[in-house]
Amino acid sequence: MNYETARSALVNNLKAHIGDEHVLEAMLRVPREFFVSPDEKHLAYEDRPLSIGMGQTISQPYIVALMTEALELSSREKVLEIGTGSGYQTAVLAELSKLVITVERIPELARQAKDRLDVLGYKNIIAEIAEPEIGWQAAAPYEAIIVTAAAPYIPEKLLAQLAVGGRMVIPVGSRYEQNLYKVIKYADRNEIHNLCGCRFVSLIGKDAWDEE
Repeated sequence: MNYETARSALVNNLKAHIGDEHVLEAMLRVPREFFVSPDEKHLAYEDRPLSIGMGQTISQPYIVALMTEALELSSREKVLEIGTGSGYQTAVLAELSKLVITVERIPELARQAKDRLDVLGYKNIIAEIAEPEIGWQAAAPYEAIIVTAAAPYIPEKLLAQLAVGGRMVIPVGSRYEQNLYKVIKYADRNEIHNLCGCRFVSLIGKDAWDEE
């Protein structure tokens, strides 16, 4: 399989829905086949989520592009990612921002993702094991926050870590069905936009869902 050809075809299809050329160019640079399981590499450029084990998934490329576009990155931002997963979304963010701090609650996934990102040569990513409290307070505030697991509501503790003028993208709803929200933080209010319906794995821990 020619991965570069497949990647180009996927990104070309995304152009019908994604208008930010920088996001599309970033997705052309990131090899999604490097982030999926070996037996599913042939599916890497189908526009659908894939299992990465441990009950987690690598998101559909369209959703990755949509969430990234909504963050309005300009290469100057410090970004917080909640839920490293495979590291694919992390790599796309790193292509478009100054620094990405990414946290993952499953140690084995965090290690695997860090290894992949190191091999690809990213120097602007800090990967950590998630703390009990949501987010990563030590490096706040962030110009952008992205949450790649579904929350029952928009956590106030994450909003507190978002800089004024910053953007957050987060799926909110039940464990089984959510809406993808973009939140823009102003000094006196938060502006919330509903981007689309979606389905993500559950965000686990304080300010989210309990372990089942």
